[in-house]
Amino acid sequence: METLATIWFVLIIVLWMGYLFLDGFDLGVGMLMPVLSRTERQKRVLLNTIGPTWDGNEVWLITAAGATFAAFPHWYASLFSALYIPLTLCLLALIFRAVAIEYRGKGHSAVWKSFWTWAIAVGSAGIAFFIGAMLAITSSGLPLNEHGDIVGGAFAWMGWPAVLGGLGGVGFALVHGLIFLGLKTQGDIREKAQRWARRLMLPGSIGFLIWFGLSITARPWLIALVVVAVIALVAAYLAVRSGAEKRAFALHGIYLVAGLAAVFAGAYPNVLPSTLDSANSLTIASASSSDYTLTVMLVVTAVFLPIIIAYQIFSYRMFLGRIAETHIPEAHRVPVAIRS
Repeated sequence: METLATIWFVLIIVLWMGYLFLDGFDLGVGMLMPVLSRTERQKRVLLNTIGPTWDGNEVWLITAAGATFAAFPHWYASLFSALYIPLTLCLLALIFRAVAIEYRGKGHSAVWKSFWTWAIAVGSAGIAFFIGAMLAITSSGLPLNEHGDIVGGAFAWMGWPAVLGGLGGVGFALVHGLIFLGLKTQGDIREKAQRWARRLMLPGSIGFLIWFGLSITARPWLIALVVVAVIALVAAYLAVRSGAEKRAFALHGIYLVAGLAAVFAGAYPNVLPSTLDSANSLTIASASSSDYTLTVMLVVTAVFLPIIIAYQIFSYRMFLGRIAETHIPEAHRVPVAIRS
């Protein structure tokens, strides 16, 4: 049973890596919309860079949560009940951002567009913060009793790991979004994105670097993975300085993957440590579903996950080109057809 549970633990972490890598850049672009663009056309350039892919990227979030529920129901129950408030706020931020992206182009007044632009930014920042906080809490632990219930009230989750992970998530998304804009745009926006990526890459990575580094206290040999993450981050910074956006984007992803691998390898076999008593920690053995369930899920995943990945590769290849202000037509009103 532990072999299957270990496989699913790794798969769930891979899903979270995929979500942060893919949705991270469009969260960053969303946060940058009010500040990186001066004109309405520039804001539409930013929105068009993520327009074809942002909702597809969120599939990874849904899949990660669903896989946790099916493979580790006790982990899911303890985590989602303990983090009810931040997860509700994250869900509201997801809804707010999705509505804002769809509604922004429905009106034509400056007030309307400004409101929904800031809604995209606030929603994106909220998602990045709460997802980062949740993952940090998962690795650092919660005050769980022997029944897997949280002790200390509705805000027992609030502490330095949550703040560290939340700020780390926001910083990563901002930098990832800037690198992506350098990769996907032309002209003034590309130049500003490159300039701000150089300025923010190292400060924006402090939260995650501290979180990654803490994994060494659990297993000192994980310093190898942390060193890989640091080297990849420095290499990404040098690639941004030289204008090699593709290499920078890939290296920034390697930094994320190596760091998260260190964090959750350090937590293994715990899926949710207890800060009250290590005997109360949820492990892959105590939190997982039956062998039959895990086996069926593995077969289904082996069939459908490659299809999802192939579709996303196809969609990214379809919209591979750079976007410039000259590609954006003037805003115009569309007449409404009224059936008599």
